[in-house]
Amino acid sequence: MQKEDFYNDFIEDEVEDVNIREQLDKYIVHWRWFLVSVVVGLIFAFLYLRYTTPIYEATTTILVKDEKKGGMLSELSAFADLGMGGGMKNNVDNEIEILKSRTLVESAIKKLNLTVGLFVEGKVVDRDIYGGAPIKAHFVTKTNLFDKAKVSLDCKFLNATTFSLENEAEEKEKFILSPKNEFKFGEKIPTKIGVLVIQRTPFYAQSHEGRFESIRIVINSLDEATESFRKRLNVEPVSKTSSVVTVSISDPVAIKAEDILDNMIEIYNENAAEDKNFISENTSEFIAGRLALIAKELDGVEQDVESFKKTNKLTDVESDAKVFIEGSTEYDKKGVETEIQLNVVSSLLDFIKKSNNSDLLPSNLITDNGDAKGLISSYNQLVLDRNRILKSATEENPSVVKLDQQIVSLKANVVASLRRMQANLQIQNRDIKSQESILNSKIGRIPVQERQFRVIARQQKVKEELYLYLLQKREETAISLSATEPNARVIDAAKSGKDPISPKKKIIYLAGMLLGLLVPFGIIYTDDLLDTKIKSKLDLEGKTQIPFIGDVPTSSDIGELMKTDSRSSSAEAIRIVRTNLEFMLTKVPEGIAKTLFVTSTFPREGKTFMSVNLAATFALSGKKVLLLGADIRNPKFGEYIDVPNLGLTNYLSAADQDVRDYIIKHEGYKNFFILPSGVIPPNPAELLMNDKVDQLFSDLKKEYDYIIVDTAPVSLVTDTLLIAKNADTFVYVMRANVLEKRMLSIANMFYKEKKLPNMCIVLNDTDSTKGYGYGYGYGVKKVKKPWHKKITNRRNIS
Repeated sequence: MQKEDFYNDFIEDEVEDVNIREQLDKYIVHWRWFLVSVVVGLIFAFLYLRYTTPIYEATTTILVKDEKKGGMLSELSAFADLGMGGGMKNNVDNEIEILKSRTLVESAIKKLNLTVGLFVEGKVVDRDIYGGAPIKAHFVTKTNLFDKAKVSLDCKFLNATTFSLENEAEEKEKFILSPKNEFKFGEKIPTKIGVLVIQRTPFYAQSHEGRFESIRIVINSLDEATESFRKRLNVEPVSKTSSVVTVSISDPVAIKAEDILDNMIEIYNENAAEDKNFISENTSEFIAGRLALIAKELDGVEQDVESFKKTNKLTDVESDAKVFIEGSTEYDKKGVETEIQLNVVSSLLDFIKKSNNSDLLPSNLITDNGDAKGLISSYNQLVLDRNRILKSATEENPSVVKLDQQIVSLKANVVASLRRMQANLQIQNRDIKSQESILNSKIGRIPVQERQFRVIARQQKVKEELYLYLLQKREETAISLSATEPNARVIDAAKSGKDPISPKKKIIYLAGMLLGLLVPFGIIYTDDLLDTKIKSKLDLEGKTQIPFIGDVPTSSDIGELMKTDSRSSSAEAIRIVRTNLEFMLTKVPEGIAKTLFVTSTFPREGKTFMSVNLAATFALSGKKVLLLGADIRNPKFGEYIDVPNLGLTNYLSAADQDVRDYIIKHEGYKNFFILPSGVIPPNPAELLMNDKVDQLFSDLKKEYDYIIVDTAPVSLVTDTLLIAKNADTFVYVMRANVLEKRMLSIANMFYKEKKLPNMCIVLNDTDSTKGYGYGYGYGVKKVKKPWHKKITNRRNIS
């Protein structure tokens, strides 16, 4: 059993190898179609590349300020001890969203006038001539309809100074309001969306020489243009730990993509600088007003000091109570600081009372560590957001209304926080004065002039400290205004690649070649998948256990009988079948004719062809052969051999006749004898059930070496089954491309039930040119025939 299993596995592996080769042969034989299809695919790829507008990508790299990642080194870092730069914090993720914003893209489009495009008509697609156009079209004035307009104008050059301008949709709606259609360069042309002016550019000289005969001016809506560019815009950080950002955009015109990126970064930095300067400017205005007021008050106090000294004739006031005065110095200093803070808080409360929702609060006047300073920063941020939205919206906008509510609420919190601070300062001031009064009681003995002078001097000191404090803040604000840093520093300016990103030539050609391979492959595979006919031995493997003894390919001399000098592929194949039949007849005793029955499933599968040629090839080998026609319903010997209309049926229906009277000898062969079918009887089945049939075979087997019997198809009549017991082997002929695979069940049934003894299969009419045959005719020089002669020579195989 182990040897048998090993043998079966070896055979399966061998069959699998053969199957792979057979599958490849199905496609290799059609190599010409694959070659043609690949060439066509490459041609289509070339045409696609020729007439598809290439897309270029421009890229710029910027360094975005990001406090979280280090980002850019701020030029204001030297003033960090003054509390500057702590209001607004930058973040790369937020800045990326701003760079992607619709507002920024829209601003760049307006600046470059990209809603107005110039195109030259091409054979297949129109070409954008941005950057090299001979004319420039712009609107000096625009109506409210401009941003929503979608118009196409045809501009034709008439001469060096004039041109014609026509609306391409003239029959639908008149766009140009002027009654004429011929204009001069630089002339103002009234339209429904504004006044259009077309001027010549330095490239006009080239167009005037015949490069451009006409130009199409396309005006798109602002929303569509913005959305188009936003879809092609890509903003990505270089890495998660870096604040370097890559901004790229694709466009059919490389220079246009570069201009868009450069202008976007420029506008982005300008907007960021405006936002930062807005707070500083408002703070500067507030400080300037307070300085003017404090200067007047300080001048009045200094005049009081001057009057007091003149009146009391004092130059340097000192008392003997120096010890008490030094003790009260500390309380005096604290009192001064408290007075300053109270004054600042009071000023802020007065300013808040007069301010509205669009006014910013001074952000760096409060030195207290409480929550007032943070609330003021948050309040200013809300005011900035509200003012920014109001640039493109109204006060009824839901976002503005929501911000107003937040501003009002936060303002109340700021006021409450300042009032709490004021109350704390007042309590602190009272405590200081209380302690100071104790010391002053000890200084009661000091002259009245000294006490009065100290009161005046204190007022002077408070005013001086407040004045110096405001001067310092004014300088800080001036530094912030003059040293406004950009949000982004350009590392690499916008630059587009030389090669387009789409379409990729190599990929398109590869796709064309692959498509050229896949189309014929798919057609052949589908045809093979849907084909239910038996084509080769491959279709029999695994579907039947009947021995296979050979296949006979189609040949041009298919209607000719086997000769000694026959070297056609079919002749060589039949010789192989003859050799293999010897192995099927090894159990036949010596001295008795080997009887071969030839049958098929249906008519016209080549059983008669196989019968007569097998008989001929056995006869040529020196054996005495009898060819017997047992297909008495539809005899076909006459198509191959000239036989009389007398034979087997005449013998079986006659009472006392010798079968030898009906046997004839083939003149072209030495030992080739034939027993024709005879006259077609009305009762063929009953005739074959006659006992004379068995006696006939018994007698003939003693006189011949081989008996070849041409029988009827087994699926139509029972004639073959009635005489099957007289056969030593059954040659079951199947015709390629005719018999369906499902009909194998008929042959399998006969084999399984052993109704046809010692069955074997011969596959007829295979196509060796498609790899289904084995290339018979070795050593024979073939003569190629014209295709029309091949068609006329091909005959039906019976």
